[in-house]
Amino acid sequence: MNNKLRLELKRMMKSDQSMIRSGKWSPSATKRNTARLKEIIEEHGWPSSQLVGVNGESAAWLLVQHSDYDVKFQEKCLKLLKSLQKTKNRKKLIAYLTDRVLVNRKRKQIYGTQFRKGKPRPIKDEKNLEKRRKQMGLGPFEDYKKRMERYAKQD
Repeated sequence: MNNKLRLELKRMMKSDQSMIRSGKWSPSATKRNTARLKEIIEEHGWPSSQLVGVNGESAAWLLVQHSDYDVKFQEKCLKLLKSLQKTKNRKKLIAYLTDRVLVNRKRKQIYGTQFRKGKPRPIKDEKNLEKRRKQMGLGPFEDYKKRMERYAKQD
């Protein structure tokens, strides 16, 4: 385990989350995090849980999620994630990033993870949504939808 890298990823995630929660989102800070994450991936490959622990991998994933201005990078990271063993945590990361990439490509999401102002972005094949969510270790859509509606009301 690379503890130094794990701590760096966690610091990057913490600054990202602080910026978002404060309402002072900064494109330059996001781009700085993305640039550093690209260097990390170039050197180490995807920062997997074997390399940086589950929370380090989740931190890297969150930074990728927020790299909306660089969808090609998001797609590259999704491909790297999909090439690894499908752990319980990693399946969730794949589901969220898959939907994020689809939404950023102006396509319908497939797991129902992406919302805007408390409303789900368009979903492909809603009839089979729960089946797909279950396969990826996600809870029921209605529970998630209620949580996202509550979250949107806090803003």
